[in-house]
Amino acid sequence: MKLIRTNSNHPDFQKLTSLFDEYLIDIDGDEKDFFAQYNQIYIDNVILCYENEIAVGCGAFKKSESQVAEIKRMFVSVEQRGKGIAFKILTELEIWAIELNHTSCILETSYKLENAIALYKKTGYVITKNYEQYIGVESSVCMQKNLKIKLSLTSKI
Repeated sequence: MKLIRTNSNHPDFQKLTSLFDEYLIDIDGDEKDFFAQYNQIYIDNVILCYENEIAVGCGAFKKSESQVAEIKRMFVSVEQRGKGIAFKILTELEIWAIELNHTSCILETSYKLENAIALYKKTGYVITKNYEQYIGVESSVCMQKNLKIKLSLTSKI
């Protein structure tokens, strides 16, 4: 498994996020257009995961506020799930965010994506009040993680 850092112009990221958008149609239902407007943005910080030279997963972050990175577009191909790929992508995103002096990460996901919520909780994210465009969106679950703990651990290595 190989991880690379790139941006949202990368064709493999665009391919994976198209698959993700198709997957989310069933999840988001009538709210799909609302969420789509926040997903069609340029992002500088993208991680792609390759297995046997094939892109199998992705994730990204964008600066939300000063020192806050918003995790975006986390997706692993359905046939590749259960291999720890999302964990590896998320970990690499957090390391990159720390390198860029972010002290915390936030994210939004659907309450229907129980496996995603379980991953985020397992890696230290806690549910928080909905932020920005997700305020009042009942299907959204917003989460946050303080990266200072991770920063102190990585600085000792």
